[in-house]
Amino acid sequence: MYAILDIETTGGKFNEEGITEIAIHKFNGHEVIDSFISLVNPEKEIQPFVVNLTGINNKMLRTAPKFHEVAKRIVEITEGTVLVAHNAQFDYRILRTEFRRLGYNYERKSLCTVDLSKALLPDADSYSLGKLVRSLGIPVSDRHRANGDALATVKLFKLLLAKDSEKKIIQDVIRKEAHGELSEKQLDIVQNMPNETGVFYMHNKDGDIIYLSKSNDIKKRVNQLFTQSSDRVRKLTKDTRKVTFEKTGSELVAQLKEYQELLKNRPKYNSIPRKRMFSHTLCLSKNEHGYLELRSSKINSCPDSWGYFNGEFSAENHLFKITKEFNLCDKVNGISEARGSCSNFSEGKCKGACIQKEDQGDYNTRVMEALHKYTLKNKNILLVDKGRQIGENAAIMIRKGSLVGVGYYDLNHQINNIHILESLITPMDGTTNANFIVESYLRKKKILKTIPL
Repeated sequence: MYAILDIETTGGKFNEEGITEIAIHKFNGHEVIDSFISLVNPEKEIQPFVVNLTGINNKMLRTAPKFHEVAKRIVEITEGTVLVAHNAQFDYRILRTEFRRLGYNYERKSLCTVDLSKALLPDADSYSLGKLVRSLGIPVSDRHRANGDALATVKLFKLLLAKDSEKKIIQDVIRKEAHGELSEKQLDIVQNMPNETGVFYMHNKDGDIIYLSKSNDIKKRVNQLFTQSSDRVRKLTKDTRKVTFEKTGSELVAQLKEYQELLKNRPKYNSIPRKRMFSHTLCLSKNEHGYLELRSSKINSCPDSWGYFNGEFSAENHLFKITKEFNLCDKVNGISEARGSCSNFSEGKCKGACIQKEDQGDYNTRVMEALHKYTLKNKNILLVDKGRQIGENAAIMIRKGSLVGVGYYDLNHQINNIHILESLITPMDGTTNANFIVESYLRKKKILKTIPL
């Protein structure tokens, strides 16, 4: 017996969503024998993008029953069934979360029609519910409403059952343990995790760190680990007795802490970072006309390297970016093979270094400005980023172009006094890999500010 369902939610932070609508069809493998469809008052605001997607708004839900008023019906209609949904892990997690808020441990086996479709319909262009059912000629109405999507899933599931002639795939896809199901201990662990940026540590019975990772949402990432089904992750979660965490506020600080602590602790279930995480650089030289030119190059073959990149593609992308940003010359930087002026010159985006029209000194000054903006080379600076709480900032100290350490401050005088600042900094190894992490982050994302030391 199956309970085919679809849930619409308020959206919002992971594990803080509320149900706005639910549809469940009890299916015996041949026909629907019972149904439950209802709007639900989530007792919280719906995210605007969800209102636009589903058409369900806060006004519609004011008189709808609250979850505790429909919980008994949900338990009854799903009793003794396998839950079936398109992306079952999501719907099952939402249901379990709501029941847990009521103090009830809701457990069912589950089956995902995304997994089944990938196995039984390997040539499908897309496995999203809307595109998949359209490609199969299955009619769907009220898309992104619980009953419309649930009925489409019923029809899709009937088709999949018919295609599974040997019945082996369904037996394999139904998890021995319910898909996404957490034990009470794991639920308690996840409940205590924050929806914040930082590093978390999984410990075994002896307290040893067996896995650590950074995340922008610690709770979400830990929950994902507990619900994944690979053999390695199953062993990890089985060995885990406790999870601790450290909030960093700054994503950059989280990346640096993860790297440093992986090397220090070498957890059993982690892959240790490579000795050198980068392979390429921008190589600086001067051409025959006195203009500074830049080329993507392997780090080992460059006498004057600027910046660290994890591959040629990454280095060339950055070269394109700074050439455009600083009005550098495509021809001088090897991007264009034009015999005369580069195409950007005629468009006013190049000042004529390609035909020796621009003063070499002015051009070379811009080249160095471009390089200094995105590299740490020879710099003495403090990178200021978000802290762990309101009013606090993270500080990443760089001296002589290398990472010194990270710390936190909440008063400006703490960074204006170098002795106080140094006492707040927790030392880190200023390796080239650490510099690569910092430079890569600065090329892609913004921090609050940079202060010269």
